Amino acid sequence: MNRIFGSSSSKKPKPSLQDAILATDTRMSSIEVKIKKLDGELARYKEQMAKLRNGPGKNAIQERALRTLKQKRMYENQMAQLTQQTFNMESAAIATENLRNTMATVDAMKVANKELRKQYGKIDIDKIENIHYEMEDLLEQANEIQESLGRSYAVPDEIDEADLQAELDALELEEEEDPTSYLADLNKAPDFIDEPPVEVSETPEAAKEAVKTGA
Repeated sequence: MNRIFGSSSSKKPKPSLQDAILATDTRMSSIEVKIKKLDGELARYKEQMAKLRNGPGKNAIQERALRTLKQKRMYENQMAQLTQQTFNMESAAIATENLRNTMATVDAMKVANKELRKQYGKIDIDKIENIHYEMEDLLEQANEIQESLGRSYAVPDEIDEADLQAELDALELEEEEDPTSYLADLNKAPDFIDEPPVEVSETPEAAKEAVKTGA
């Protein structure tokens, strides 16, 4: 029986929405060609009627033009219907594609949520808190070590800052009472010189006279 009538598995698959759109576009292209051909015939009839006078010949051409115009209107109506059908099918295709993408997005989100729950389930909040406490203790110990290493051994801890300020003020007073220093008046003659220095003239004659006298 299956050999005669065929089995259900041998049936052709139903056309998809895209197949239907392509078939409709093919029909529309064929109708457009027919409409352009009819437009050419109507233009020829119009030219012939313009050259003829009223009479049987002109009436015959008018009848042909009317039949051609009716065919054109019929094809134009078919074109309008096919255009609307194509629009509806394309809208349905877009809606189907959007729905497919939405379902894929939802599936991906489900997988992501499942993975997140699995990963967060491995995390122990108490352990993280303990790590923070241990880190704070270690940092505090490091600060204590740095303070211990930076301690000064030259200055005793019992020295008061007030005493240091008083000593500094006393040093300033001593400097005001004893103004002598290595920067004293350089023009002052030393104590071991009995006579004031002799001024030497800058002229050559005076220099020669000083050599003769042994000055």
